[in-house]
Amino acid sequence: MKKLKGTGVAIITPFKNDSSIDFTSLGRIIEHVITGGIGYIVLMGTTGESVTLTKDEKKALMSHVLEIIDNRVPLIVGIGGNNTQEIISFIRNSGLKGVDGILSVTPYYNKPNQRGILQHFKAIATSTPLPIILYNVPGRTCSNISADTCLQLAHDCENIVAIKEASGDMSQIMNIIKNKPENFHLISGDDLMTLPIIAAGGSGVISVLANAFPAQCCELVSQSLKNNFKPAREIQFRFLEMIELLFVEGNPAGIKAVLSSMNLCQNYLRLPLVPVTRSTYLRIQKAIEEVSRL
Repeated sequence: MKKLKGTGVAIITPFKNDSSIDFTSLGRIIEHVITGGIGYIVLMGTTGESVTLTKDEKKALMSHVLEIIDNRVPLIVGIGGNNTQEIISFIRNSGLKGVDGILSVTPYYNKPNQRGILQHFKAIATSTPLPIILYNVPGRTCSNISADTCLQLAHDCENIVAIKEASGDMSQIMNIIKNKPENFHLISGDDLMTLPIIAAGGSGVISVLANAFPAQCCELVSQSLKNNFKPAREIQFRFLEMIELLFVEGNPAGIKAVLSSMNLCQNYLRLPLVPVTRSTYLRIQKAIEEVSRL
C-alpha cells in the first residue's frame, strides 16, 4: 500500500432532487479528481454520507465507481460501524472484487473501551485479506483509538496498514508516528492538519477539499513530502478560509455547496443533513473567486 503515501480524496455521493444517487455527477467528479492528479479515491466515507446509503446502493456505488476508475487509481471503500458482525458479514458478502482496501471507522454510539476497539478491529482484519485503514474521528464517534491501541493493531495485524487520524491530537499523532512499524502509514483526516502532520512524519491526507481542488491539494502534499514547506505553507494558507467554510455548517454540506457552485453536482444532501444557509453559500462563492485569482 505504498500508494497511500500522497493525496486521497474522500469522494462525495451526489444526489438528485428526489434523493436518488446522481451517478452522472459522480462520474464527472471522479474524472475531475483523477485529472487533477489524485492518488487514490475513498468511497463511502463520512463525506460520502455512507450512513444514509442502503446495502444495495453501496454495492451499486462500488460497481459504478470501479467501472469509471478503470484501474487508473486505487479505490478504498468505507466499511465500518458499531456492529462488528454486520461489518464482517458485509465484507464477506460484497465480494469487493477490484477494491484495493477498506477504510473502517471506530465504532460510534456504543462507546467501547480500548479493549473493545482492539478486538473489533482484529475481528475485521481476520475477516478479509484486504488492507485496512483505521479511521479515528472521535469528534463524530465519541470513541478515540489511543496511540497504544493503534500501535498494537499495527504490529499484530499484517493487513492493518494505516490510520486516518482526525483526532486533532498532535501528541497522540506523533506518538503513533514515532513508534509505528516502518510500513504503517499515518494519514491526515483533516485538511487543516495536512501540513503539520506531514511535517511530523505523516504520509499524506484523505482530503475533503480535493473534491473541488485536487491539483492544489496534490501540490500541497507533494511539496510537504519533499520538505519544501515554504511553498506548501503558501498553498495551505491560500485555502485556509475555504477549508474553514467547508465545515462551518458540517461536512459534506460545505463541499457540496462548493461543487454545486462549480457546476460539478447539484446541492442536495440526504436528511438529517441539509444544505448550507444562503449566507454561507455566498461566502463560499466569494472564497472560490478569491482562491481562483491567486
